[in-house]
Amino acid sequence: MNPAAALRRIHADLDMVMDRDPSILSRSEALLHPTVIAIWGHRVSHRLHLKGHRRAARLVMVLARLLTGGIEIHPGATIGRGFFIDHGAGVVIGETVVIGDDVTIFHQVTLGAVGWWHDNQRPEGSRRHPKLGDRVVIGANATLLGPITVGHDSVVGAQALVIRDVPADSRVLAPFSVPALRSTRGVVKAARVRHPVATSPRHKGAVFPTW
Repeated sequence: MNPAAALRRIHADLDMVMDRDPSILSRSEALLHPTVIAIWGHRVSHRLHLKGHRRAARLVMVLARLLTGGIEIHPGATIGRGFFIDHGAGVVIGETVVIGDDVTIFHQVTLGAVGWWHDNQRPEGSRRHPKLGDRVVIGANATLLGPITVGHDSVVGAQALVIRDVPADSRVLAPFSVPALRSTRGVVKAARVRHPVATSPRHKGAVFPTW
């Protein structure tokens, strides 16, 4: 990549952070955002990984994890442009993860495998981790496991556990508590409502799907 193209890519990364994090007001401030450190570190580690320098790639991964407060992106993961991690603490992205363009994930998200006892039985070279389409949003503390696919423009809500494919333009919400009036004996009651995977209409002109 020539210097002019590299500079344009750097500016695009910083502008993307400013667009998606209202607390960031300048490119110089965006330089300190954990997403920037994580993504730039992954680009280096991914190139080393592809060239067969696996130990060096892992070293870069470990350093990036330390600098970002716990964003661990395996050097083998494939990540598209415009990838944004909000806050960033405790994020895990596995080796065979594939992430499309303009994807946003929040803190404590896991894109992992279902376990070595299953993965050891898969054909060599097969995908073990999730694949995310373009413009997917993954909420805080969501866990996606196995070689599943999340379609374009889908939303996975906070705390959700996803182990099956999600169609495009869908949302997956974890159960959540609904406030209720206190009883006469002062006991707080709350109902739990479970939402299955449900399709949601595309909002034309919007960059990301709504909740």
